[in-house]
Amino acid sequence: MKQEIEDILQNKFNHSSFRTGQEEAIQSILAGNDSLVMLPTGVGKSLCYQLPAYLLDGTVLVVSPLLSLMQDQVESLKKMGEKKVVALNSESSFSERADIFRKINQYRFIYTSPEMLQNPRVIAALKSIKISIFVVDEAHCISHWGTDFRPDYLVLANIRRQLGEPNTMALTATATKEVRDEIIQFLSLDKDRTHQIIQSVDRPEIKFVVEHSQGDKDQRLKNYLKQIKGPGIVYFMSKKLADQWAKRMNEVMGISAASYHSDIETDDKSKIQQQFLKNELEVICATSAFGMGFDKKDIRFVIHYHLPASAEMYLQEVGRASRDGKESLAILLYQPGDEQIQWRFIEKSLPNQFLLEKVSHKEKIPLDVEEALIKLANYYLGISSNLEAAGSLIVERREMKEKQLCFMLDYIHTKNCKRSKLLEYFNEEKSADLEVCCSSCSFKEDEFIERVNKINSGRLKNKKSVQIKNWKVIFNSFYNKG
Repeated sequence: MKQEIEDILQNKFNHSSFRTGQEEAIQSILAGNDSLVMLPTGVGKSLCYQLPAYLLDGTVLVVSPLLSLMQDQVESLKKMGEKKVVALNSESSFSERADIFRKINQYRFIYTSPEMLQNPRVIAALKSIKISIFVVDEAHCISHWGTDFRPDYLVLANIRRQLGEPNTMALTATATKEVRDEIIQFLSLDKDRTHQIIQSVDRPEIKFVVEHSQGDKDQRLKNYLKQIKGPGIVYFMSKKLADQWAKRMNEVMGISAASYHSDIETDDKSKIQQQFLKNELEVICATSAFGMGFDKKDIRFVIHYHLPASAEMYLQEVGRASRDGKESLAILLYQPGDEQIQWRFIEKSLPNQFLLEKVSHKEKIPLDVEEALIKLANYYLGISSNLEAAGSLIVERREMKEKQLCFMLDYIHTKNCKRSKLLEYFNEEKSADLEVCCSSCSFKEDEFIERVNKINSGRLKNKKSVQIKNWKVIFNSFYNKG
């Protein structure tokens, strides 16, 4: 078996050796174990289920959180010659779905979303075939998104049961022990029999900088964009700001950029990704929708304009840099009061007592209440013995999110090593002293920026602009003062 694995690694995936944790994860699933695999961003977690697919009978079903992530994985497999792969999601037309259902037993890989698995016809089709591995990619989303705005993640255990409880692999790059326990719980896996392959979240090649601004955050961002050569990503919490900054970079600063968020049409997202991969775009101005599973190896900087909600989210997003193993910068721009945006988001992301009571008593719900909040209210009521118990669970969840945000504030304000502070959150310690580590340690920013610039020097190709189809959204972003 070992020789077969190595032959497939070389012949199918063109790799001569495994990266950290990959071989252990592959051996675990081939041995018939359920597995929870936490490997650092950029290590290549997808190989952990893609390689076993060539040694097992049946279809690998991959539950993925984002359309763009599915697209990346499907295109990547097709480029290496795999024809038996398909994405089944909300972008699939009626005729495309009908064709997929007709050929359902011919696929080696099927990528889909938690929401699509709520469709009875999809489940009926999947029940007609053998699922060799049930994969939950970016499994931390079960904890972070499932109990917030994507409650369909919370019924994946029921989906597993309907599919005959196939061998399951949950993949993530950042999860505390508490989150790993939640993943196992939400998937109804046996904690004692689930094989956990856990590697450090530390990425020594990424250097951490916290920039404290007093009312001049825009200017500081401009300065960094002028100083550091791309490719790079700037993260915003606001779609409007992402649009505005992309426009400013293109028209004023001479930087080829595009915005990327949920209001951008799927075709345009694909164009943006391809242009960024080909170095035809220097910078992506993004919300958290961009980058998950996106395999661009030479990203040299990731800047956060707004304060991330948690250490997990922050390390996920900065981990999109340095996939080539070379140095990069992770810069967090902080201005006093930035945390108020996240406090408000926490309040809005969970059902309040009023909604719980309405749902519990099956009363009419105001039209402006989002469907996700109603689903969450139903979820908390469903796992509780009564209304009061459901309210207590929501309070606990809110307190946990507040604790995560407080940690990020501690990270921002600590004068000690930033890397050590982040690792502390995951109960890890820094393994070695680094020549360059973070803005709290010995760090000469200008010298390091010059060093980073030399890595990707001369890589940018002809600049291109992306023709955005949903022009009304962009128009409103730029000109709607409300």
